[in-house]
Amino acid sequence: MFEFKFTEEQQMLRDMVKDFTNNEIKPIAKKIDEDEEIPRDLISKLAELGILGVSFPEEYGGGGFGEVGYCITQEEIARGCMSTATLIGAHQSIGANSIYIGGNEEQKKKYLTPLATGEKIAAYCLTEAQAGSDAFNLRTKAEFDEKANEWVINGEKLWITNGSIADLVSLYARTDKGISAFIIDTSTPGFHAGPAEKKMGIKGSKTNPLTLDNVRVPAENLLGRDGRGFLLAMKVLDAGRLGLGAACLGASKELLEMSTRYAKQRKQFDQFISNFQAVQFMLAEMAIMIYNMESIVYRTAVDYDNKKLTSKQSAFVKYYCSESLDTIADYAVQIHGGMGYSKELPIERYYRDSRINKIFEGTNEIQKSIIAHELLKKNGVM
Repeated sequence: MFEFKFTEEQQMLRDMVKDFTNNEIKPIAKKIDEDEEIPRDLISKLAELGILGVSFPEEYGGGGFGEVGYCITQEEIARGCMSTATLIGAHQSIGANSIYIGGNEEQKKKYLTPLATGEKIAAYCLTEAQAGSDAFNLRTKAEFDEKANEWVINGEKLWITNGSIADLVSLYARTDKGISAFIIDTSTPGFHAGPAEKKMGIKGSKTNPLTLDNVRVPAENLLGRDGRGFLLAMKVLDAGRLGLGAACLGASKELLEMSTRYAKQRKQFDQFISNFQAVQFMLAEMAIMIYNMESIVYRTAVDYDNKKLTSKQSAFVKYYCSESLDTIADYAVQIHGGMGYSKELPIERYYRDSRINKIFEGTNEIQKSIIAHELLKKNGVM
């Protein structure tokens, strides 16, 4: 639809991930939702294909495809299963990406490499009970023990994607100098993941509370400078919001295809419902939103790979794509009628999975605040 000039390598990546989704993910997507778990063998297959580190440079075990390649991957994976796309996003785009953006060379070689190859899984630990949209209001505390040359961390995190399956986490905590970021091995004594949350959608993606009770972290596991972690957290979320937008795009494309096929097969009043203008208009609106989503996702991804500032554009992507998917999923249910509400078809799963996208990676209200702030700062100049 959007005439983006993908390279031959990018197109090969898309074809590979599309085939993988069709053959390995779609056949078990319903089971993932019902079992509320993504099979370990599927995660291993994702790792073998290089999907878990597709954006990172080859020198760290990644695929070298950058943000554009990552968005291609998330788009195709989400056509089959939003839970799987969520696992990948939390692992690669925000968990491991915290180390890629904020880490030194030694940290990247030691920690990013096993994450990029999929040997280990990452999580991003920012949210707390009183620090959701107000992310600066962290209570988790990190104190430095000079004698041991270690940080001692205490506190609780909530709504952590991959919380119970992560081997390494990028965790944000308050120090005497502000907010700082740390790399933590989840096998460290005192680190505990609580039971998975029971959610309306993306059920296969594990979401857990975390407790840190005198967790000792080596001094060298501080990411960047002490007190500069909040800036890193926000920069990481720019990439995370792009990946979220790409996943919304993929799910939307799948919903449009299913809705179009169904409209040409379902008969009412002795004719196919595709002949009804009301249905045609819904399909047309779905296609228009998808065209716009595709345009802003890859336009912004190219800018991101070219090292341009994309905070405002990423907020555009996150807001527009999540709002559009929500509408598209609703239209898809309406077109399918009673079957759209039944678990017999995957439509109702996409409908449930779509809603979270307006909340995580920063609520859509926060995205509008980011956009408005940038507009006011520049007197509305785009």
